[in-house]
Amino acid sequence: MEYRRIKDQDKIGDPVNEDIESLRGKPILDVAAPYDKTKWKMKSVVTLALTFLTSSQAILIVWSKRAGRYEYSVTTANFLVEALKCGLSLVALGRIWRTEGVTDDNRLSTTVDEVSVYPIPAALYLVKNLLQYYIFAYVDAPGYQILKNLNIISTGVLYRIILKKKLSEIQWAAFILLCAGCTTAQLNPSSDHVLQTPFLGWMMAIVMALLSGFAGVYTEAIIKKRPSRNINVQNFWLYVFGMAFNLIAILVQDFDAVVNKGFFHGYSPITVLMIINHALSGIAVSMVMKYADNIVKVYSTSVAMLLTAVVSVFLFNFHLSLAFFLGSTVVSVSIYLHSIGKLQR
Repeated sequence: MEYRRIKDQDKIGDPVNEDIESLRGKPILDVAAPYDKTKWKMKSVVTLALTFLTSSQAILIVWSKRAGRYEYSVTTANFLVEALKCGLSLVALGRIWRTEGVTDDNRLSTTVDEVSVYPIPAALYLVKNLLQYYIFAYVDAPGYQILKNLNIISTGVLYRIILKKKLSEIQWAAFILLCAGCTTAQLNPSSDHVLQTPFLGWMMAIVMALLSGFAGVYTEAIIKKRPSRNINVQNFWLYVFGMAFNLIAILVQDFDAVVNKGFFHGYSPITVLMIINHALSGIAVSMVMKYADNIVKVYSTSVAMLLTAVVSVFLFNFHLSLAFFLGSTVVSVSIYLHSIGKLQR
């Protein structure tokens, strides 16, 4: 009897039993974390936008040609891209000033220390963006989408050299896979030439990758020098110098054409779409970093390569070979491994 009484008292005073009894009959969803539907929608919109902009970028450049050449001035197009990005940065700053007020971190300071660091990356982006047009004399749109991923290698190596960041073994393996995938995608079994892209095209792609990587690493170093600085302020000054350098390029390269034929000579609706696409692509990447993650960027890049190839089949009679499909698959896997390696570093 004494044992039964003690056992009954233990049951009554046991908090675990009381908690179980209190939860009995209640739905499990009451204790689960609420589902953030708004965040999921924003992530989906950003992913789709980045995929669309990335896949259509090379297509619009090739499509803007007439009889195999650009009837418009590529320097004026680049100037308008920088001007549009600069304007969008100002609009974003205006909204911040209205809601948060003007602070030290979002003020457009004109001190030498503030603005003197931006000419170098702006000049690098100028050369890289100009090469972006001329490389299409040697590669098609799908090939360009493959080769431009070489900037992942240059960025990683420059991170190691300049910012002293260590690369994981997975990332080094991803670099090797990326080179193998780019080479495989460019194989040309139906010709005496082993690769579809000639030597000069590869050299331009490598130079573009180096310029893009160095400019990206340099810009990140600027941002991390003052992490509290509003990104729109930094972008504004970068785009201002981009406009200035592109204006110099117009004067040096296309001055006579602009004076005699006009600034917008040769422009078409496709050219206008191309300019808007280039401007929005940079914004989409920053939105991915804010509302999504790096894996989303990886998937967007991978899907964009295949979308570019499929659309090019119908627009430019591109031959979707087995080598290209296998090469793009290897490139996608290497980009994914590089991203995973970054998380595990």
